[in-house]
Order: sequence, then C-alpha cells, then structure tokens
Amino acid sequence: MNHPVRVGLKHSPQATTIENLREVWRIADEAGFDHLWGFDHFAAIGGPPERPIYDGWSMLAAMAEATKRVRIGLLVTGVTYRHPGVLAKMATTVDHLSGGRLEFGLGSAWAENEHTMLDIPFHTVAGRIRRMEEAIQVCKLLWTEERADFEGRYFHLREAIHEPKPVQKPHPPIWIGGSGEQLTLRVVAKHADAWNPSGGGGDPEEASRLSGVLDERCQEVGRNAAEIRRTTQLRWDGEDAPALLDLCQRFLEKGFSDIVIYLTGPAAPRHAELAAEQVLPGLRKS
Repeated sequence: MNHPVRVGLKHSPQATTIENLREVWRIADEAGFDHLWGFDHFAAIGGPPERPIYDGWSMLAAMAEATKRVRIGLLVTGVTYRHPGVLAKMATTVDHLSGGRLEFGLGSAWAENEHTMLDIPFHTVAGRIRRMEEAIQVCKLLWTEERADFEGRYFHLREAIHEPKPVQKPHPPIWIGGSGEQLTLRVVAKHADAWNPSGGGGDPEEASRLSGVLDERCQEVGRNAAEIRRTTQLRWDGEDAPALLDLCQRFLEKGFSDIVIYLTGPAAPRHAELAAEQVLPGLRKS
C-alpha cells in the first residue's frame, strides 16, 4: 500500500503567544500543509516547567474554528490525563467543529512531574501502555456502537451512550506515538492508522529499524503492516532548508509518508512561512 506524502506543521502551545499560534495556524491552512499539530501537557517540557503553556484540546477546538481545510491533531494526547469516555467526547466535538478534520493522536504519557503536581496516578510504563490500549478500545466502541459495553482491567462501560458519533466513519484516524518494541508497537500494530516514533530530531536509520519491528508485530497479530502510515516529526529552527529537505527525503526513502515540521520559539510564524516557501514545494515533488 503506497501512502501519499503528507506534510504538516507543529507549534506546541507552550512558551509562545496566542497571536503566534493563530498565525502558524493561518499559514498552515493557507499555504497547503496537510496537517497541523499541537501537543498535550500541563507543564512546559524541554526547559523550565514554569513557562506558560495552554491546554492542547482547547487549542484544537480553536484550531478547528480558525482553519478551513488543514487537518488538525495533537502529537500526542497523554492517555493518563482523562477518562477515555471524556476524551472520546472531546474528540467527537472537535471532529464536528472541524467538519471531520481531526487526527486522533494518543500516547501513554511520560511527564512524571505533571502527574505528581496534579495528583494523577503515574503507574508503571507497562501499566500506562496497557491503559492506552484499553482507552483506544473504549473510544472505538463509543464512536461506533449505539450502546457500548466494556469490561476491561482499568476501564468499564455500562450501556454507555455517545451521541453524536464522529463525522469521520468509522472514527477519526488514530495516531499512536511511542517506540517501545515489546508493548507499544504491539498496540500500534493492533489499533493504529498511523505511527509516530515520538520525540524530535529524528534518525532515519533508527526509525527504519523500529519500523521493521512494527512489521514483525503486525505479522504476530495478523495485521497488514502496509495499512499503517509511518510518520515522523522533525524540529526545525528556520535555518538550512536544504538540510531539512535532505533529512525528510531520507525518511521518505525509508517508507515514512508523513513529515511533521516542529517549530518552537517566538520566531515560529516566520519559520512557518519559510517552511511554506522553501520546504513544502520540495516535498510536494517527492
């Protein structure tokens, strides 16, 4: 299965302004990017945690209203932060607000300080991954069944009602972020429409190796590995567009079809413009 190349922008709602976020959203929509991303955290990451940060799902609702054509999502939503029934309702609402443009990104969560400060149980790595798998099952049932019943280890549904259903049928595409070879990639193999190894920087060789592991997990669970889009997010500081294009091309040669250009800092709008002018046209030729 050959997936078309798609290119996105990501500007996380931390250490930035609402005005800058809106400007990046506008550029992504008008310049022809395929998708547009934020993230889901309650304390800033990658530096001092006290820096300003906004709620990712509130931002998604705003993105839905501020854009017309670009697809929107979070890379990724932390599964521990909300009951999956609540998360499913939020996702359905954003899918309707956007006219069916939601990409549903989910991860097992990793920022222990956020859990500690808010008294959210952190669990073990395995416990978080298993909760992620159950959460996906719960969301799928709520999105597709008239009355949903589920008896899991961590979550339970009793003739649960979820109306309306999402605009997208059977449900919004599910992206799973993470690279754990034994547990996470097995969840990806069973449930994901798209896989992101997570993190920034990006090493095509390591990503390709992990993609091969995912192929093995798909074979083990009886899934056609070609159904799952391989995606990557690459941090970019607005410098040396040819080097970024070369890195993107290396990922495309390894079978990755979705490139997300990750912008940070106060210059993000200008870097988004540069990406539209200097990077996007080159990737469209791929």
